[in-house]
Amino acid sequence: MEQVLTKQVAEDKLRLGKYEFTSRLFVGTGKYPSLEIMREALEASGTEVVTVAVRRLNLKDPSGESLLDYIDTKKYTILPNTAGCYSAEEAIRTAYLAREAGFSDIIKLEVLGDERTLLPDPVDTLKATKQLVKDGFTVLVYTSDDPIIARKLEDEGATSVMPAGAPIGSGQGILNRNNIRIILENTKVPIIVDAGVGTASDVTVAMELGCEGVLLNTGVALAKDPVKMARAMKLACESGRLAFLAGRISKKLYAKASSPEKDF
Repeated sequence: MEQVLTKQVAEDKLRLGKYEFTSRLFVGTGKYPSLEIMREALEASGTEVVTVAVRRLNLKDPSGESLLDYIDTKKYTILPNTAGCYSAEEAIRTAYLAREAGFSDIIKLEVLGDERTLLPDPVDTLKATKQLVKDGFTVLVYTSDDPIIARKLEDEGATSVMPAGAPIGSGQGILNRNNIRIILENTKVPIIVDAGVGTASDVTVAMELGCEGVLLNTGVALAKDPVKMARAMKLACESGRLAFLAGRISKKLYAKASSPEKDF
């Protein structure tokens, strides 16, 4: 039975444009106690996609020690992100910089609107999405859990819409499940929860709702044991996905006996 389930997981691919992945867990590279622990956590998570802030990379002096020295680029797909950008123009420029530095055309777009909350600027996010799609990028877009904005991002050509479960780094989990459900109902592109995950059960919730994946960083990096938490997140992602595919029973107000009412 275990072999059957393992095969089902392996055959259940996540497709993002021309890219295809078995793991549905995307993991970030910031805030770890050390780069060695980061490398161990990435391994334990089973991820195939590692997201890196372009601003953290020393692209001008590749001879020095780099974050990428601790990431096996033959094993992982590097997903550069535009973290720290507060305008469409700045985010677009950062995406071009990543592509010119030799990364692929896939980009995680972030256009922030406020330094305190790190909430996205919906107007500039839409503007940057439209331009980057036009210029041939595979755009995965960080956004709020607003179903209307999610649909507009899809209309602009986003490959994936990535609504926040909760504010970045807050660890509060999925605060508004209803909005995530509405987004899932009203869009056709893969929905990947991005931000706010604090522990493994948060990942399971997102996957059981029907999300195609989860992107996280702080929940692993700042855990007391990042490597153990990374492993927990991996298992939670897999179990949540299997539960979604299996189909949960409907909720009822009253008890219903699990034994048959009549013997056969």
